[in-house]
Amino acid sequence: MLSKYKRVMLIDDNEVDLKINSKIITISKLFDEIILCQSGEEALNYLSRNLREEDKLPDFILLDIQMPEMDGFEFLEIFKRLPSPITEKCIVAILSSTLDFGDIKKAEANPHVIRLFKKPLFPKELEEVLAKYL
Repeated sequence: MLSKYKRVMLIDDNEVDLKINSKIITISKLFDEIILCQSGEEALNYLSRNLREEDKLPDFILLDIQMPEMDGFEFLEIFKRLPSPITEKCIVAILSSTLDFGDIKKAEANPHVIRLFKKPLFPKELEEVLAKYL
């Protein structure tokens, strides 16, 4: 069965979180394809590599905040400068276990972030947001 939404990209340095959230999304059947990236750099490389292939770009990005080397906010700084076919097509939400009030406020203030989800991901919450934005 094909889902309503095509592709989601999960960006998280934690392999266990990637597996858990990937499984939750698979079971929920909200997306046809899941793109897994273990760093912001890997995700940006994927997006840049597939810039001209819209059918490979994600419709939705779930981004962790706390990652080594490039955190979620650094990813967003580079993401906002990517060509408009990417920034207009790819909707971004934060998926994080952070309890840091500063991180939460910063995520909520970012114009490219539509929502902050707490880990673990709840399919019902995700579905409501998808219905609103996609």
